[in-house]
Amino acid sequence: MSKPSVTFLGLGIMGGGMAHRLLANDFPLTVYNRDREKSKPFASAGAHIAGTPREAASGAQIVISMVANDDASRGVWLGENGALAGAARDSLLIESSTLSSKWIHELAAQAAARGCRFLDAPVTGTKPHAAAGELLFMVGGNTDAVAAAKPVFSVMGRETIHLGPTGSGTLMKLVNNFVCGVQAASISEALSLIDAGSLDRGKALSILIGGAPGSGIVKRVAERVGASDVTPNFMLRWMAKDMSYALAEAAAKDISLQTAAAALAVFQRAISEGYGDEDFSSVTKASPVHAHR
Repeated sequence: MSKPSVTFLGLGIMGGGMAHRLLANDFPLTVYNRDREKSKPFASAGAHIAGTPREAASGAQIVISMVANDDASRGVWLGENGALAGAARDSLLIESSTLSSKWIHELAAQAAARGCRFLDAPVTGTKPHAAAGELLFMVGGNTDAVAAAKPVFSVMGRETIHLGPTGSGTLMKLVNNFVCGVQAASISEALSLIDAGSLDRGKALSILIGGAPGSGIVKRVAERVGASDVTPNFMLRWMAKDMSYALAEAAAKDISLQTAAAALAVFQRAISEGYGDEDFSSVTKASPVHAHR
């Protein structure tokens, strides 16, 4: 069977790796990125480069977006030159960005009005997982649409979990990332106490990652700290954005995420100190808050 034609919108840290996976598996691919420089390597690899999201989506059977935030998603989908204006009836639209539930439901409604199928399908994983096709897709939408997306999910990810109706994938991603953010912020504060007590950082971190606290995030942050590697696999400011979306989602449901709010404050302090474009593990560089006696 011939493979469906795919359009990919957004070729950043995650989107670039995902789009390369599609090319490597011989999907007919059209790409769009606001910065056209990022599109050039895809042209040499055989992808068609579109000048607008509308042009990119025209004629595609599947359109996938992976962009930074709600505003960027609105920018690629809506308007005269947006992907929705070019999307064919019954095409499958997949939003894989980490976005707010409010916007996802609005986008799903606009897709339905165009006669298109829609999935919210954010992912877990970072840059190396995207490049290796080892992402986990958390999907909201109807079963038939999930089945139609299987060919692309299978080459970009190691697993797909259908969580329920539209918005389910987005909610789960916000839960996932606020828990990750809380853990990363806790290591930031732990290092402040370790340093203040003149403990050996290396030995202290080895105890933490080798014991009960040693989750995947704690290990990843500790490894980055030990290597002094700030190259972004996932930018610190995007983790802060995701936590702010989770807080808004919880507030809409009359729930207070107190640990998420405290962790977000640590991330915002790191951003104010100039670490926003570094890997999220650079939250450990945030200045400690001193107690008032």
